[in-house]
Amino acid sequence: MNAKPDVRLPAVSVIMPVLDEERHLRGAVQAILEQEYAGEMEVVLALGPSQDRTDEIAAELVRETASSENKRVHTVPNPAGRTPAALNAAIKASRHPIVVRVDGHGMLSPNYIATAVRLLEETGAQNVGGIMHAEGENAWEDAVAAAMTSKIGVGNAAFHTGGEAGSAETVYLGVFRREALEQQGGYNEEFIRAQDWELNFRIREAGGLIWFSPELKVSYRPRPSVKALAKQYKDYGRWRHVVARYHEGSINLRYLAPPTAVCAIAAGIVVGAALTPWGFLVPAGYLAAITLGSLPAGKGLSLKARLQIPVALATMHMSWGYGFLTSPKSLARRVIASRRPAVLSPSNS
Repeated sequence: MNAKPDVRLPAVSVIMPVLDEERHLRGAVQAILEQEYAGEMEVVLALGPSQDRTDEIAAELVRETASSENKRVHTVPNPAGRTPAALNAAIKASRHPIVVRVDGHGMLSPNYIATAVRLLEETGAQNVGGIMHAEGENAWEDAVAAAMTSKIGVGNAAFHTGGEAGSAETVYLGVFRREALEQQGGYNEEFIRAQDWELNFRIREAGGLIWFSPELKVSYRPRPSVKALAKQYKDYGRWRHVVARYHEGSINLRYLAPPTAVCAIAAGIVVGAALTPWGFLVPAGYLAAITLGSLPAGKGLSLKARLQIPVALATMHMSWGYGFLTSPKSLARRVIASRRPAVLSPSNS
C-alpha cells in the first residue's frame, strides 16, 4: 500500500532523457522509485527514437506505477533524439517546484533526492549536484571508470574526483529549482553536448549559486568500447569549444590541456619522422606519464582492467583534444542564431 506523500516537503519531478537504454532503464527508474523521500514525486521519461526495447520497458514502467498516488511514471516523446530537447520536453511535461535530472544509465544513491532538497534549502542554491561515480560491469568499463575518476583523466573537477562541498562552475546532472530553469528558458537545444555546463554558466551569470556536495552520488555506467568512448569525448571537446565561443571568458587552462597535448604529440611525431628521433620523446613522454599515472588509479582492479587504463586515458585525452581543435565555428554561429528561450510552463495534465 502506497503511503500518502508528506505535504510539508516540496514535490519533486524527476526528468530523464532516454535513448537506447534497454540495458539500464529499469534499474535507473527503480532507483528513483525506491528513494528515501516522503514528499510527492513523479518521473517523466522523454523517449527518443530508440532502436532497442527501451520504449517497451518504459511502457511497462508506466503500467506498473499507474495505480500509485505518489511516484508515478509517465512519458513524453522526443522525436529529435537530442538530450537537451528531451530535457526541455520533460520539464514542460512535469509539474513540481523541484526538478531532478537523471540519465537513463544513472543510478541514484538511496537518499539522493532527500539530501538534494535539504541542500537547496540550506544553501539557497539554484542547482545542487554531486559526484559522478563511474562503475564498470567488466574489465574495460572498470578501466574507463578508473580513468574518469583520476585527476590525470578529466582534470580536477570535483564531480569527477570528489572534494569539499562548495560553490562550483557546474555539477553532474543537477537538482534545480524550477524557477531557475524557467528564468533561463531551459537548456539550449543547439548544444548536443555540454548543455549542462552552458546552462549552469547562464544561471551563474544571472547571480545564481551552483553548489557541489560529496553527499550526493550517482552511479554512472561508462561507454562499453573504445570506439564509443572516443566518440563521447570527441563530442565533449567539440561542444566545449562551442561554449567557449558562445560565452567569452568561460575557458580556463584545464580545458586547454587536451588540445595542447594533441598538438605537441603530433608535432613530436612529425619532427621525429622528418628531422630527428629526439622528436619522439614527446609522445614517448606522454605514454610514460599516463602509464605511471594509471598505477594509483588501478588499485583493487583486475590485471586486465589495470592494463587497459592507459588506453582509456589516451582515448579520452586525444579524442577530447581532437574534438576541441576541429570544432567548426559554424556550430557557434548556429547556437547564437538560435538564442531564444524554450517554453517551460508546467503541464496542467
